[in-house]
Amino acid sequence: MRVAVIIPAAGTGRRMHQATPKQYLCLGGRPILAHTLEVFENLPEINEITVVAQTKALEFCQNQIITPFGFKKVLRLVPGGKERQDSVYNAIKALQRQDDYDLIVVHDGVRPFVTPEEVRRVIGAALEHGAAILATPANDTVKKVNHTGRIQKTLNRQDIWLAQTPQAFQAPIIWRAFVEAYGRDFYGTDEASLVEAIGIPVFAIPGSVYNIKVTTPEDLVLAEAILALRQQSRTTTRDRKDQP
Repeated sequence: MRVAVIIPAAGTGRRMHQATPKQYLCLGGRPILAHTLEVFENLPEINEITVVAQTKALEFCQNQIITPFGFKKVLRLVPGGKERQDSVYNAIKALQRQDDYDLIVVHDGVRPFVTPEEVRRVIGAALEHGAAILATPANDTVKKVNHTGRIQKTLNRQDIWLAQTPQAFQAPIIWRAFVEAYGRDFYGTDEASLVEAIGIPVFAIPGSVYNIKVTTPEDLVLAEAILALRQQSRTTTRDRKDQP
């Protein structure tokens, strides 16, 4: 099995209100993107990684993250496009050939807390079904609201899941989905929406509320808390193992 991972990290970080794009902000002393890449670098199931960065940040990403942190599976760094969909498509086109891969996995560069087990479950589901994403059931009541702010209806939250990444697809499926999307001038909000648009079912795999996307200053505060919690948990586990 050959699995290629695409990490979109070409965002400008406008919602973070900082000059530095969010993927390069430090979390526990390391860039957020480095935390994300580490998960996939250490997974035996992953063969290669393609990182998508802003054109003006390609050299920075290589010299400040990929090289110093020793990410050997990052085989290529490609420039981003106008929209996220364009960025991911640039990465797909940079892959050698469609039939060189069994699966293509897409994961946000600013979701540093995905676990190896979550990645494995999405990969397994994509191998079985063709397409799968990590997602979490909605816990809050969900309202459909019009442009004036008026509530039109209350949706059944049992039917509502919040999409996350990674999103994994058998290679021929995701290639076809992108080609047909551009043929119709269709832009989706994630890769799964492109696959849904060509009539192929996508399966939701339960994820974790900790798998946050760091896009705002509040998210960064929450990310620091999650990181501290994980570090404390690892320390406690080691201490228990060291006890006689």
